Amino acid sequence: MKRPVLALAAAGALTFPVASLAAAEIDIKAEGPVVELSVFESISVVPDIATIGAGVTTEAPTATEALSQNSAEMTKVVARLKAMGIAEKDIQTTGISLNARYDYDQASQRTVFRGYQASNRVSVILRKIADTGKVLDALVAAGATDLNGPAFSIENDEAAKEEARKRAIARAQARVKAYADLFGYDSAKVLWISESIEGRGAMPEMAMMKADAGMVAAAPPPVQSGMVSTGIALSFKFELLKDAAP
Repeated sequence: MKRPVLALAAAGALTFPVASLAAAEIDIKAEGPVVELSVFESISVVPDIATIGAGVTTEAPTATEALSQNSAEMTKVVARLKAMGIAEKDIQTTGISLNARYDYDQASQRTVFRGYQASNRVSVILRKIADTGKVLDALVAAGATDLNGPAFSIENDEAAKEEARKRAIARAQARVKAYADLFGYDSAKVLWISESIEGRGAMPEMAMMKADAGMVAAAPPPVQSGMVSTGIALSFKFELLKDAAP
């Protein structure tokens, strides 16, 4: 027999973003009331990779000169990265640009052409987080004019997600048992489960800093990786049951 669903919302610590709950509604056939639970669990772990950005910006009177100078400087930067043991697959070009530069001359009240500006940027994955500060320092010495990052993350977070999944299920089971006890039912049966996975680790917006010649002689910047989190959001529907009469 199909009965109306009695939805009991488990709020507070068991809620998670609405965007994670975009699951299609399904027709549930149940004899007893149905409890709907949403559980989010995250695990904090030590990150194992860092992502940084490095770029070179050059200016010259002509477009050809600006791009040529920029290419030569960027070649030095990439060569330095490879010399430090960073694999080619972990170095990716993220943008190349060439633009004319103009200034507004207050005296003549007109726009004045100043030349061309070329830039080239790469994203770099560092698998030895302890070397992050040393790599940033080396990039400046190699000619990088702007840097950003680092952003820390986890390359393989499956083990952490599995632990989060187990914790989420245990919390859901404990909560539905509490509901069953409160409403005089003996047990609960799972009718439906939906899973949503949180992204791997923390990837904050990376702050950019301009590099200059004075930074080359400075000590490598201190880098603290901290912890990053990864998690699982689970949505459940349980049917509350009464044991059969003896």
